[in-house]
Formats: sequence, structure tokens, C-alpha cells
Amino acid sequence: MNRPHHPPLFPALAGAAGLLLPAVSFAQDAAGSAYQATSKFNLQPPVSDIANQIYDLHTLVLIFCAVIFVLVFGMMFYAIIYHRKSAGHQPAQFHENTTVEIVWTVVPFVILILMAWPATKTVIAMKDTSSPDLTIKATGYQWKWGYDYLKGEGDLKDIADGIAFYSTIATTYEERTNVKPKAADYLLDVDNRLVVPVGKKVRILTTANDVLHAWWVPALGVKQDAIPGFIRDTWFKADTIGVFRGVCAELCGKEHGFMPIVVEVKSVEDFRAWAAERQKARTAGGAAAPAAASAPAGQAAPSAAVPASAPATGAAARAAAVPARGAAGG
Repeated sequence: MNRPHHPPLFPALAGAAGLLLPAVSFAQDAAGSAYQATSKFNLQPPVSDIANQIYDLHTLVLIFCAVIFVLVFGMMFYAIIYHRKSAGHQPAQFHENTTVEIVWTVVPFVILILMAWPATKTVIAMKDTSSPDLTIKATGYQWKWGYDYLKGEGDLKDIADGIAFYSTIATTYEERTNVKPKAADYLLDVDNRLVVPVGKKVRILTTANDVLHAWWVPALGVKQDAIPGFIRDTWFKADTIGVFRGVCAELCGKEHGFMPIVVEVKSVEDFRAWAAERQKARTAGGAAAPAAASAPAGQAAPSAAVPASAPATGAAARAAAVPARGAAGG
């Protein structure tokens, strides 16, 4: 009885590995075109260099996974259908086969290197918080955020230093309980937005007053845990003017889903004007009610009362609640 010819294993696997190499360059093209469209099935369109790199990595790894899936399952079903026992095949023996051992060691190693190289570059860039143009402290409370503009550099020097306010969800209790119609940005809007200038490196110092929180804005490619008693830092540089939304990404209690983050990116000139208005209101209103002093135009000032876990005396008290960076070791 004539048996069908077995295709050589090494050329088949070598050809499979060769298919992965064009995927690297294809990933860059695919990611580039994907930036132009918003899809509910994909990541948010990136608006910073780090977010672009994260998007590229996501696309690259997804393509690797897709190619490996097709090759593995394709070869498996091919073997099941065309090399089944009923067709006259006998199982091949690969025990202690040097060629097979080399192939299934080298091919995964190459794949990992192709993924690790860009991933390592991105992680290193994410951790480089040196030479910021603006430093802001974000403090997580149950359940709101407190922002303190600590220091500006260069043409932002002394522009926003000392501005401090709380940022609380704007969605009302009536909307949550369906008493009133839900707004367009249901659960994703706040009374006081974090305002930053476009094209400037913004360093965010994260900490918390009570439990673990996390400051996460996907479009900016930034996510950092906020830990009580520690100062941790991250950064972003927005390339586009606009409003970008995020949420607390660490389970922090019963209202974890009600402390969104909204970052408004303005031109440098508009940021200067915004900071001047806030400084003027801060000077007029004093430090006793930072949230009222920084309420956006057209909105009622939020109540000066804050949760029992959060001090109500503004930036100085919030800063005192956490050790200094050197002492905290963060």
C-alpha cells in the first residue's frame, strides 16, 4: 500500500517562522492607519508619544498571536485531516530529534526578542520623568481626586504654582438612579478638570489619602497607582488639544466607579489665561476653599465640604498628609 509522502518538518517550520518577520513591519503600517479611526473594539486613539508606542506594541503582539494561532491550528487540522490513520499513515517519531529541539527553542526565542526589544524601549521611556515642564500632585480620596500644581519650569515658571482644587464626579445621584435622564458623559465627567498645556511634559506625582487608587488616562498612555504614604510619579506630553477621560483603575471601595479623571489639554496661551484666572480667584478667595476658587465658568462652585477622610484645608493640608518624596522613598 502506497503511503502519502510526509512533508519535511524543518522546511515547514522554517517557513512558518519566516512568515513572522514581515509581520513586524506590517504591524507598524496597520497601527498607523488605525490611529485615524475610533473603534469600540480597539484602544483609544493615542494622543501622546508613549500612548502611540503602547498602541504599536498592542498591534504588534496581536499580529504575532494571530499568526501563531493560524499556523498552529492550521498545521494541527492539516495533520488531523490528511495524516489520519484511516488514510494509511503511521505516527512519525521525533523522540530526541536534534532538529526539532533546535527549531522549537530558536523560533520562540526569536519571537520573544522581537516583542521584548520595542517593549523594553517603551517601558524605559515611560519611567523617564526627568526635566518636566510642569509638576502636578494627584491625590486619591474616597472618592474624588485632589490636584496641586506644584512647580512650573521654563516658560511655565510660576504660572500655575499653588493652584489646588478637588475634582468630583459631575454625574448627579438622580442620574444614577434614573430619576433624571443621563448626560452624554455619564459617569465620565467632573466638576473641575485637570488643565494642562499641549506639547509640554507634565509630571504627575500620585499618592492617596486613605486606600489604594490608580490614576489612569488611556489616551495619554499614563497609569500609575496612588499609594497612601508614598509618592510615585509618571508623565505624559499631550500632542493634541482636547478633553481626555480616564478613571480610577484600582478597586478603592463602594464608589470606586464614581471617581473619573478628566484632563483638558489647552494651548499654552489658553493655559496661561486659565492659570491667571485661577490665581486671581485663589488670591481673592484665599486657601480655605480651593475647590470653590477653581470651579469652571458656568458651573456652580462645589461644596467646600469633603469626605471625613479628606482634609478640608486645601493644598497645604493635602501635602502634609503624605511624607516628602525623599522620606517616603517613593
